Amino acid sequence: MNQKAKLGVSGAAAGLVNGLFGGGGGMLVVPMLTFLSKMPVKNAHATAILIILPVSALSGILYAAFGNFSLSSGLPVSAGVLAGGIAGAFLLKKLSAKWVSAVFALVMLAAGLKMLFF
Repeated sequence: MNQKAKLGVSGAAAGLVNGLFGGGGGMLVVPMLTFLSKMPVKNAHATAILIILPVSALSGILYAAFGNFSLSSGLPVSAGVLAGGIAGAFLLKKLSAKWVSAVFALVMLAAGLKMLFF
């Protein structure tokens, strides 16, 4: 399978995960970009963010269209996501690739443990 096909399949997998669970595509996109396309870690994170934004927006619109969206909780969460995204983008610029990878791995580990045990 060539590089573009691998990335297309990876993108489809990330979109499927995002559509099913309302998020989490970045946990697939970043490793796929770093391992399949040999993209530098920071570039992979930035690319994933740029890809995930419109996909998440579309997923949110579809959830709302099907009546699965709570405006009372969605708006405050959206504000927090926006603030956190801006802060994260600034931090990505400041941190080394090793630290970005370590923090990403810890967040993935914490999310996995929480899902398994809590």
